[in-house]
Amino acid sequence: MMKRHEQRNRWVVAAAALCCLTISHFAGERAFAAGVGNDDFDHQSKKFFVAYDAVPEPFMTADSGDRNLADFYELRQYPGSPPRIPHPVDLTISGNGTDCLACHAKGGYSAEFGKFIPVTPHPENSLCYQCHVQKVTDATFVASTWQSIKPPRLGLSFLAGSPPSIPHSLQLRENCIACHTGPGAVAEIRVSHASRGYCRQCHVPAVQQEAFSEFRRP
Repeated sequence: MMKRHEQRNRWVVAAAALCCLTISHFAGERAFAAGVGNDDFDHQSKKFFVAYDAVPEPFMTADSGDRNLADFYELRQYPGSPPRIPHPVDLTISGNGTDCLACHAKGGYSAEFGKFIPVTPHPENSLCYQCHVQKVTDATFVASTWQSIKPPRLGLSFLAGSPPSIPHSLQLRENCIACHTGPGAVAEIRVSHASRGYCRQCHVPAVQQEAFSEFRRP
């Protein structure tokens, strides 16, 4: 039979080991938190707050634009892809992203094109031509039967009257007000309550995905 003092000593050793493990765990958490910048919390939502403070409320609530979902998807190969550039650009200045951001960082009205300018949700990615290109031909390199995927449905709510979910991923689209407010916004997704603050307090991502089907070998 184990003596009482030997059992007590083992308890002390176990408690000390547990204490050291707990301390190292919280120290690791603090080190991890210190290494994560403020831009990384909740899908880089700091960008939203910075943009929200910088954009005047009259511009956010303006609704004089005429862009619609048909125009929106016409510029994209598939929903979620980078839109093509619908106007002439000088590709010799492709290394200078400020030329694009001169118009697309803050939006406004373009007298040249007679339209309101859409705002980019990710102005920090200044190499615009890395993802956005002009359409130079309608021909394809090789014949293909590929078809685009269906666009996400709008207005989906889990309960009647509840805020609709976000039907797309948040990568490169963390700044909600860039696409959903202002005269350059698409009419069908322009919000009527831009001044309420943080959008993702009520709207959460719920990306539609096809259900997995059971694979059976033929």
